[in-house]
Amino acid sequence: FAPARAVTYVKGNEPVIELVVEGEARAYPLQVMVWHEIVNDEVGGVPVAVTFCPLCNTAIVFDRRAEGETLTFGVTGNLRDSDLVMYDRQTESWWQQFGGAALVGAHAGDELEQLPARIVSFADFRVRSPDGLVLSRDTGYDRPYGSNPYPGYDDVSSRPWYGARNADDERLLPKEVVVFVERGGESVAVPRAALRKRGELEVELAGARLVLRFRGGAVEVLEDGRPVPFSEPFWCAVAAFSPDVRVLR
Repeated sequence: FAPARAVTYVKGNEPVIELVVEGEARAYPLQVMVWHEIVNDEVGGVPVAVTFCPLCNTAIVFDRRAEGETLTFGVTGNLRDSDLVMYDRQTESWWQQFGGAALVGAHAGDELEQLPARIVSFADFRVRSPDGLVLSRDTGYDRPYGSNPYPGYDDVSSRPWYGARNADDERLLPKEVVVFVERGGESVAVPRAALRKRGELEVELAGARLVLRFRGGAVEVLEDGRPVPFSEPFWCAVAAFSPDVRVLR
């Protein structure tokens, strides 16, 4: 990691995953995450797995603890509905990144706790957290950081390369980015462009009243003024994993 104020390898308009735990702020540039997809870390005393699936556009942070055990995660190299399948090195259980549920193995049926995180520009992160730490390119691997290994993949009308369930759900275009929130078996998706236009939207979900905001070029979801977990996936991923989702515009 490097202090945000000293970082020159990330441009101001580049996206980073912003994570703040117990006042400790860190940024994980997508230019690095797109190549490695998982970072095992500890932030604010909490063991976390920072994950990014470029095929679903899902940036999700999990608490790495399950059943009293702290796990470390790796990439299986397999996909399910075009989404990253992770494994833990302690039991070799396989976990779905979208939702954080274990699919097979000793932890099958367990679900990781998702933590509030969001994608912001590096410039905004640096303004808010000049002393925050930024994941560096010093990973021990030789990768062309800053280049896109999936050119053209995010074309809004294109379907996922490797297929996914419910591909015929045409409520939105396949690669349209949505703000997705799930709670108590209920879920809601709002097109990011629609939220940007509206600025703010109140949503009732599983008895809770949430506020979705687009402010300063980034999304935030709040309950009683406190951030809650959400993600900004492509619509095709939501259609596959949460087909009963309520779509708001």
